[in-house]
Amino acid sequence: MITDRYKKVYERGKPKHFPFDDFSIKHPAMDLSRRAKIFSPFDALKGFNEEIASTEQSFEANYSDLEHVPAEEYP
Repeated sequence: MITDRYKKVYERGKPKHFPFDDFSIKHPAMDLSRRAKIFSPFDALKGFNEEIASTEQSFEANYSDLEHVPAEEYP
């Protein structure tokens, strides 16, 4: 739901620039590989990767013996 406050801005859409206008010459489009390098170090959830790694280690420690149990014995 778009509020009336921003409705006109939303309806305008993205700005469109022609390949050789002043804006496009001063600010050329960035290729995707360069953009990926800029945003790759960004960690939105601090400590998330460490928590996943610790959960994986505890899971492997607790359930490592399950690979030897036949499928019929699982509840």
